Amino acid sequence: MKPGPKRVCIYPKDIQLITGKSYRQSTRLMRKIKDEYGKLDKEFLTIDEFCNYTGIKYDQIAHLIFG
Repeated sequence: MKPGPKRVCIYPKDIQLITGKSYRQSTRLMRKIKDEYGKLDKEFLTIDEFCNYTGIKYDQIAHLIFG
């Protein structure tokens, strides 16, 4: 049996894949979410934080991120 995915961070390329927005719009959305959660530029955004902010369920995006 194959172990599950181990990544917890989401990147602009993932957001682009999920939303269909451009890379630049995805980075803006990521910055907006980080601002909402009070994160610094150097801090990572988690997949759970993205899901909570957008209202998209983890199960709906997991196959897009992890293949």
